[in-house]
Amino acid sequence: MDQQRDGTLRRLARIEGQVRGVIGMIESDRYCIDVLQQLRAIQSALAKVQDAVLKDHAATCVERAISSGDPIDQRQKFDELIDIISKTRN
Repeated sequence: MDQQRDGTLRRLARIEGQVRGVIGMIESDRYCIDVLQQLRAIQSALAKVQDAVLKDHAATCVERAISSGDPIDQRQKFDELIDIISKTRN
């Protein structure tokens, strides 16, 4: 799991750099389409991070709840998962 976490942190650091780059582009009045293309790249990168965190949650927190045999914990984790998935689709 540490390897996945490190990969996610690296991706976020790259995204942070991209955001700083967009700030610079806007400050220097770069062409709007160029800015929009960079923003689209940032959105795509964030979506990949989101997918990785979601997969990690399913593989750890949800799996633990299933293994615990606790129906309340299982229902809570399931409901959280459904809630966040439905929010990301909107």
